[in-house]
Amino acid sequence: MASIKRHPKSPFWMACFSLPDGRRTTRSTGTSEKKEAQRIANYYEDAANQGKAKTLTESRARKTIADIFALSNRDKLASSTIRAYLDSWLKRKELEAGQNTHSRYATVVEQLGQYLGSSADQDITHLNAKEITGFREHLSKRVSSGTVNISLKILRSALSQARRDGLIDVNEAERVTLLKIRKTVQRQAFSELQLRRILNTANAEWKGMILFGLYTGLRLGDIATLTWHNLDLQQNEISLTTTKTGRQQVLPLAKPLRNYIEKLPAGDDPKAPLFPEAFATKQRSNGGATLSNRFHRILVAAKLVDSRPHIKTGKGRSATRAPSVLSFHSLRHTATSMLKNAGVSDSVTRDIIGHESTAVSQNYTHIDRETKRKALDLIPDILMETSDFPQMKGLE
Repeated sequence: MASIKRHPKSPFWMACFSLPDGRRTTRSTGTSEKKEAQRIANYYEDAANQGKAKTLTESRARKTIADIFALSNRDKLASSTIRAYLDSWLKRKELEAGQNTHSRYATVVEQLGQYLGSSADQDITHLNAKEITGFREHLSKRVSSGTVNISLKILRSALSQARRDGLIDVNEAERVTLLKIRKTVQRQAFSELQLRRILNTANAEWKGMILFGLYTGLRLGDIATLTWHNLDLQQNEISLTTTKTGRQQVLPLAKPLRNYIEKLPAGDDPKAPLFPEAFATKQRSNGGATLSNRFHRILVAAKLVDSRPHIKTGKGRSATRAPSVLSFHSLRHTATSMLKNAGVSDSVTRDIIGHESTAVSQNYTHIDRETKRKALDLIPDILMETSDFPQMKGLE
């Protein structure tokens, strides 16, 4: 068992422990505080025991040294913590990579730091495959498999540099496999006739959500969680932080959408959701799958898609279904098509609809709100003509 002692002429405590071959030895702890000295002695003893059991790898030895250094100096090795190293790696890449590439690197580093929390201030040798796998799974719930794989490759590149710098002996990110790219379908935009058919089928709340999807380009999950606090009717705009990308958006309200909002019964609570049923569903399911399925049933009722049959597996019904070319996401494509057909530039269109990453959207922050307001006013008023949609007669 490890113990400590101090020489009368030395201010520092000495750690006394057994080496892997059984011999007793002493090592300076570098500290004059008894409690910290005992902890350091225990680290020495643990490392020696691992050596005796032949389980002391170079990576574990580095961790032990880093932990002892932290105790002795009351600080971490600033140049080799996960956070500090990745920040220094970003500075190197700032000179080597283009602006867009560097922004993407910065996004991944920021996301990893947020995921790790305080663990990001540990020595970089503490970053292992298990934590990186957890980060991969965390991202997969928010972005596509392709985006996750790009993030993992960026992390592999950073850790390869750390290995060349002698800070780690194994690139733990290389031990984490890439995700299998799921087969996707090319989403189609809705025609105006299809939109009227959908609106004619949907209930009041879903009509509002569809209008928000068309006139803002927001995703279904973001729309479901909108509250009155997100709206500024004096400035005639909506502001929010998107769930998928964390992008802060401020969008003018198109006239048809403004007219719809003014007819909603507003309460006194700014935190009250605009769409209570959808909000509750989103909170219960902790995801958008349930809402997506409900919208699909609206499409089925509107006779725009076929129903989704479940495949019996003998253990219940399978969750895997054939993807559809029409979904709520199609409203984003519809808005994009309508804006481009109206002659709106690609940069303005992309800024209104939003992007898959903050790195891309940063290139369009110069677009002013009045420009976006004029562009949104070019989207046709799908509710114009009559509320009964006489165009629908004979189509059902």
